[in-house]
Amino acid sequence: MNKTKQAYDLGFKYEKEYYGCSQCVLLAIQDTFNLENETVFKSASGLAAGIGLLGSVCGALTGGVMALSLKYGRDLQAFKAGDPEGKRLKAYEKARKLYKRFEDEYGSVICKDIQKKIFGRSYNLNDPQDFKEFEEAGAHVDKCPGVVGRVAQWVAEIILKDNEK
Repeated sequence: MNKTKQAYDLGFKYEKEYYGCSQCVLLAIQDTFNLENETVFKSASGLAAGIGLLGSVCGALTGGVMALSLKYGRDLQAFKAGDPEGKRLKAYEKARKLYKRFEDEYGSVICKDIQKKIFGRSYNLNDPQDFKEFEEAGAHVDKCPGVVGRVAQWVAEIILKDNEK
């Protein structure tokens, strides 16, 4: 299976089964490219559905940026040495590519705006009744899994294109 399809399929599957868009994108990329890191995975926990279910910056996008940073970012040693290889700059470049692709597709990077686009309305996911309606509208059947799958696919494409160079 090609890696972009694998990343899409894993992202879709993880979001459908486990929820937590940021972790689902991140894990799809970790599994696809053998980048496993439990600490990084755990650190994505609070980013779901726009940071703590508040509808801010999309968790799938932030999970994708975390995956790209895991692959390209500077480590602590480089950080303390002043980043002599410019790793943070490469991570910024990759994050901008993902951000732009995401914004082009959804018209916004804000979870509530994306909800309006794909559901026709936004939801307060911290309200039990709204969360129930969100689920009944297909949130974890295909809508959020589709967003997660696409972001994982785009991250995989960015990584693979960089590997070709």
